[in-house]
Amino acid sequence: MADYPEVPDEVVDRVRAVCLALPQVHEERAWRGTRWRVGQRAIAHLLEVEDGRPPSYAEAAGLSGGSVLTFRSAGPELAALGIAPHPFFKPKWAANVVGLVLDADTDWDEVAELLVESYCVSAPKRLVDLVERPA
Repeated sequence: MADYPEVPDEVVDRVRAVCLALPQVHEERAWRGTRWRVGQRAIAHLLEVEDGRPPSYAEAAGLSGGSVLTFRSAGPELAALGIAPHPFFKPKWAANVVGLVLDADTDWDEVAELLVESYCVSAPKRLVDLVERPA
């Protein structure tokens, strides 16, 4: 098995805190990095790009190294994020997935809102109804 770079612990901890506070979300190791799911649907995937690898993420994000987070979005927010400049990016592999480069300038309150919205896009309505969403 290949030895892949890990996302810094403090970044994983911040994403983990938001995701695991949502109803019935579980964390798992992904093919690379860490993924959070509700049922079988991914709500977030966090991984480290290094030396342009994995190439699909490096190309989509336009970077050769750093931490990236992908999440789901819908409606007007998806349309806006899909054309937003760096640190956002729009991967080609899924219509409702958006990416975000995480760095020293990351707005962690915005990340929390985006993760809650990703959950609401993916979770069954009975679980979404339990979540307090930002105005």
